[in-house]
Amino acid sequence: MALLQISEPGASPDPHQRRIAVGIDLGTTHSLVAALRHGHAECLPDEQGRVLLPSAVRYLGGGRRQIGFEALAAQAEDAENTLVSVKRFMGRRLADIAGAARLPYRFVDAPGMVAITTREGDKTPVEVSAEILATLRRRAEDSFDTDELFGAVITVPAYFDDAQRQATKDAAQLAGLNVLRLISEPTAAALAYGLDHGSEGLYAVYDLGGGTFDISLLRLSQGVFEVVATGGDAALGGDDVDHALADWALAQCGAAAATAQDKRAALVSARAAKETLSDLDRAEWQAVIAGRDCRVAVDRAQLEALARPLVDRTLAAVRKVLRDAKAARDEVQGVVLVGGATRMPLVRTAVGELFGRAPLTDVNPDEVVAVGAAIQANALAGNTADGTLLLDVIALSLGLETMGGLVERIVERNTTIPVAKAQDFTTFKDGQTAMAIHVVQGERDLVAECRSLARFELRGIPPMAAGAARIRVTFQVDADGLLSVSARELGSGVEAAVTVKPSYGLADEQIAQMLKDGFAHAEQDMAARALREARVEAGRMVLATRSALAADGALLDASERAAIESLVAACEQQAGGDDAAAIDAAVKALAEGTEAFAAMRMNEGIRAALAGRRLDEV
Repeated sequence: MALLQISEPGASPDPHQRRIAVGIDLGTTHSLVAALRHGHAECLPDEQGRVLLPSAVRYLGGGRRQIGFEALAAQAEDAENTLVSVKRFMGRRLADIAGAARLPYRFVDAPGMVAITTREGDKTPVEVSAEILATLRRRAEDSFDTDELFGAVITVPAYFDDAQRQATKDAAQLAGLNVLRLISEPTAAALAYGLDHGSEGLYAVYDLGGGTFDISLLRLSQGVFEVVATGGDAALGGDDVDHALADWALAQCGAAAATAQDKRAALVSARAAKETLSDLDRAEWQAVIAGRDCRVAVDRAQLEALARPLVDRTLAAVRKVLRDAKAARDEVQGVVLVGGATRMPLVRTAVGELFGRAPLTDVNPDEVVAVGAAIQANALAGNTADGTLLLDVIALSLGLETMGGLVERIVERNTTIPVAKAQDFTTFKDGQTAMAIHVVQGERDLVAECRSLARFELRGIPPMAAGAARIRVTFQVDADGLLSVSARELGSGVEAAVTVKPSYGLADEQIAQMLKDGFAHAEQDMAARALREARVEAGRMVLATRSALAADGALLDASERAAIESLVAACEQQAGGDDAAAIDAAVKALAEGTEAFAAMRMNEGIRAALAGRRLDEV
């Protein structure tokens, strides 16, 4: 008997040519893969029927490894070679990892990104993540009995910076996946809730996972799905509650976790107690520390006291995002909770009190991100005529270094992506044939306070007077949030470009600190910027005046030249000070004092141009 596949009109390019695309939630604690089956998105199980895959890899030696539940079961006995929660180390250096001493790993501060020493050598978070992604890829291939997937949509925290996004993409490619799109976890969660169908207005997605926290505000209108503002912390999650509980329990029983096994045992027991207290009022923390059986009774009130500072940090980020979006709490029509850590009663209560409404919890918070990614993957594969338009935003501003160590922001934070923006610049000195371009990211006005992303040079600029060249610098941010920059001299067509592959290593708290500093130091930055700009203008005026004196000084008598040189000296002296107003005054005085000299030069130039020519030739 022949089997026929039935497909709704417009549901796929051809019923027999449906492309298999999956959504993957690469989580700190657990990872999942989902796809559309039987008309709706669902998470794909393993052979035992389990949809969750613990984000854990154990290296056994001889090229052998355990991934998932088997690795997790051995984390206490073989802590140094069992790597868990590596998402927190993605795109980071050792100095960027808070509390590294409490972790049972032997870190290697390798250039670019931290590595962890195992019995199979040094492993980077990218390599470990690739093992997890490859396992999920094989699960999907087995589920659909295919040897090849069309592609995958992989979710990342909205607050992941360029380095972390690039590291995630590298891990996927290493796992043999064709990355269709990187999308933000809150965006995927909102898709899974079906907010894009039949919903209008402003919605908040509160995503507290094992190692990261995101808060996004989304405006939904007639199928347009727009991220209005986003915020969060790339180093805050349920793991931090585990650490706080483990430290408290160790202090209660007077023990110290010195070995890797002791550290892991304390954390494993803390996680178990935390999960128990989500449903019950009392639990027991129990672990063997330094050969001694330690037991500590803990109740929900004690856990909430330990977790409260962390929850308060998330609420502060929520309030800031509301300010960024210029939205009041009562304008938010619904709050979606995402991530396993939102099962804590404290989190649900605190979020409900902040927004004045009960959060939406009717979809499994562990699965919701993967399901949303699968919906988007199916659309990108061309299997549906879904008219949903996703409009995501960039978390931090992008700009260039200009003279004086100032930042000229080209792409402002919370700008919808993909985006392309260009701005024209010019040369500073006569005859300048090259320009160094320094790309930075952050909210401060001074380069020293921002993060360096990339440097490249534009060479071959035709020699001309300062200010005559026009160099157009174009920033392009793709749908994955990854940046490329190009520079072109418009007169000659000389061009240079760079795809920004950030040096992995932005501190976890640095993104949040950049935004905080951008507001806290706004007045200070304005003053600093004004001073730098005044100094640059003074330098330009002094240089231009001296070039003019060298070329046409013969037009002046001795007294006139002495007066101009005196103004130049005064301008130089003021430029060395810290009073922007005084520098501006000196520049203005020099400009006014050289007006007559400028007129003489112009007249002489006209006279030279017209010498020996008849009127009818002019």
